Amino acid sequence: MIHNDVLRRLRYALQINDDSALAIFKLVDYDMDKDYLRSIMKKEGEDGFLPCRDKILSLFLDGLIVKKRGKQEGAEPKVLTGSQRLSNNDILRKIRIAMSYRDEDMISTLKYANFRISKGELSALFRKPDHRNYKEAGDQVVRNLLQGMVKKYRPDSKSSSTQEAKQRTPHKPQAKVAKSQDTTPPTESVWGKVKPR
Repeated sequence: MIHNDVLRRLRYALQINDDSALAIFKLVDYDMDKDYLRSIMKKEGEDGFLPCRDKILSLFLDGLIVKKRGKQEGAEPKVLTGSQRLSNNDILRKIRIAMSYRDEDMISTLKYANFRISKGELSALFRKPDHRNYKEAGDQVVRNLLQGMVKKYRPDSKSSSTQEAKQRTPHKPQAKVAKSQDTTPPTESVWGKVKPR
């Protein structure tokens, strides 16, 4: 799952418009260019699309934490260098902090997307990488958390021009097929790796 999709779906779920997004970047002392913001909000294949860098998504998530939780004294956001990467585990952790989610909140939000995860599996995602019980999060966990947030916070959304709107419970019968295809198939594990059929 590319960072553009994460940023776009998160903004959609929390109804963050361009001006609000720019203000979120300001909270971590980053002057985001509006044209660049619009370029990374486009989908792959669209004219003007640019990939969202790890640094940019990390700064946005850090800004969201400040917006939702307030700025902590002496705690400055870590700005990623060009070689550093933002993992799915990092993304989940930052969303969790920003939204003040406990284990139960994460599990219930994932249930909105018909994605089941146990407390043990969830806690493994938030271990330190050198911990023996640490597990890498697959794209499915991030995708379904964001889908769950859309359904939780925007249950009555009627927009049909976004990817997120395709994931909500639709009124059209043909859209129900798309919904069922987006849920986790029985052969896919929590970590996003497909087991042999």
